[in-house]
This record gives sequence, structure tokens and C-alpha cells, in this order.
Amino acid sequence: MQKKRFLLLLLPLVTLLLEILPYGAVCNFAVSPEETKRETFSYFSLTPYGYANFTPFITAVLTVVVFALLLIYCLTGKQKLKNVSFYILIAACILSFGPLMFGLSYFSVVGLLISLTLISQVLVCRKIE
Repeated sequence: MQKKRFLLLLLPLVTLLLEILPYGAVCNFAVSPEETKRETFSYFSLTPYGYANFTPFITAVLTVVVFALLLIYCLTGKQKLKNVSFYILIAACILSFGPLMFGLSYFSVVGLLISLTLISQVLVCRKIE
């Protein structure tokens, strides 16, 4: 039973590794009236946040919070921590699709993988006791 709990930490760890990569958050800068330049950043970078692309950074912070809560849950077994992390994961899932509000050009493959791992975490978090 204890080993199953530690499986809860696998997906948040993968998500954090993807968020650290400098390919997740996207900003499109206008070089000229006809041309834009696409740059990608880590989810932990404040550059997209400064250009009003808030959701990647907030998603990354929520993922760190979830990882910490699940780590404490695995060590102590307090069910309340797992329940709180479940709701934070739902918020992180919703926020991970935030860049789509600006358009598909603001979403990357790594961003999609991050969203998919967050969705998987929600499903796994409900299954494992």
C-alpha cells in the first residue's frame, strides 16, 4: 500500500521536468507588421508572465505545490492532503489550457504534454488510496 502512494509522485515529477524545459510557454513577438517571431520559455520563466501569458507560471507553481502535498501525503498518509492536491490539480489542468485563449500559436507540444500529464494526475489521484 505504501508503494502505491509513491506512484502518485511519478506524474508530478514528469510534469515538473517538462515545465523546466525551455519549450513549454510560448510568446509571439511582432518583428514587423507582417512578421512575428515565436519564442519558447520554461513554465518557470517570468518573461511570458510579463507579456500577459500568466497561466504557464501559475500552472508551474501549482504543480510544485501538488508535488509537495503528495510527498507529505506519501510520508504521513493524511487523506486530507491528497484531497486538497486533487482540487489543486483540477485548477492546474484548467490553467494549463490558458494559452489557448490567445490562439493555437501560443500553445506548444510540450505544453500539450504538460496538460496531458496533469489530466492523468487527476485520474490517478482519484484511483490510488
